[in-house]
Amino acid sequence: MAAELGRLTSVPARQVWPDEAQDFTPWLLQNVDVLSDLLGMDLVLDVAEHPVGGFSLDLLGRDEATDRAVIVENQLEQSDHLHLGQILTYAAGTDPATIVWIATSFREEHRAAIDWLNERTNEETRFFGVEIDVVRIGDSTPAPNFRLVAKPNDWGKQVKAAVTPGPADERAKLRREFWEATLQQIRERHPSWTRARTTAADWCDVPTGVGGVKYSMAWTKDGLVEQVWFGDRDPAVNGRRFEAVLAHRETFESLVGPELRWERMEGRKATKIVLPSPYPEIEDRAQWSQMAEWLIAKQELFRKAFDAIGGIPQVASDAFASPAPSGGLGI
Repeated sequence: MAAELGRLTSVPARQVWPDEAQDFTPWLLQNVDVLSDLLGMDLVLDVAEHPVGGFSLDLLGRDEATDRAVIVENQLEQSDHLHLGQILTYAAGTDPATIVWIATSFREEHRAAIDWLNERTNEETRFFGVEIDVVRIGDSTPAPNFRLVAKPNDWGKQVKAAVTPGPADERAKLRREFWEATLQQIRERHPSWTRARTTAADWCDVPTGVGGVKYSMAWTKDGLVEQVWFGDRDPAVNGRRFEAVLAHRETFESLVGPELRWERMEGRKATKIVLPSPYPEIEDRAQWSQMAEWLIAKQELFRKAFDAIGGIPQVASDAFASPAPSGGLGI
């Protein structure tokens, strides 16, 4: 007997979100995971209607793996020249690494314009075109359906950069390949840790679930390190979190290792806890798999250490003392 199947039907986007600024932008702000999954990055959107000169950008955020800016411009209709111009204006005013244009459909000319921009910008800048559709089966609740219709050709950009390679180009290419291999191993072992797939920076961050705190894998002048990076916008918060964890130094060093370096970084906004590795050079490709295994194992230990002390400290920027929220330290 043949299975009975429902029919997938489209729902006008304006029927679900009547007003772009009042309905769709707040929804996307609260459901950023949908866009994160599509783009393959740990995306945080934290500012809506961000002013750029006399204009208002729909959404401003960042890629947690690189801490680079991300802008999103929404359009609940077919793409048009006006929004293309707005995107370029907003990009000039915010210097983002990732630019996302969302529309219900893209004219071929605008899709070609995104491809043209991707071809003529460096590998640190990426443009995406995303179509948003709303679907339902029968009388079910409407569901968003995002489709990536224009994206950067990262491989093509790498090849283009390598045509006349200089030291900086070669190092960026090496870093990108290293992090791609490392992130693949992380996703295979711990798919919930990160959505990130690539970066050409010296570091690659993994979200902790607490704003302003990251697990950061990085190449430094001393080699590869795993670290906890307290990088809230408020330096006082970073200091308080650092001191709260330092109070449990014995626990951390018994679980993670006695070679931990506790760095207050006086005069800097951030603070960090650093675990050095036995790997001094990224050029040793034969050891990349072992390097990734080391990073994964040490991040597992950092996570266990935080679990042992009650979680990452939750600290308010306007008060030194506050009750401990459920599941985390408070100071």
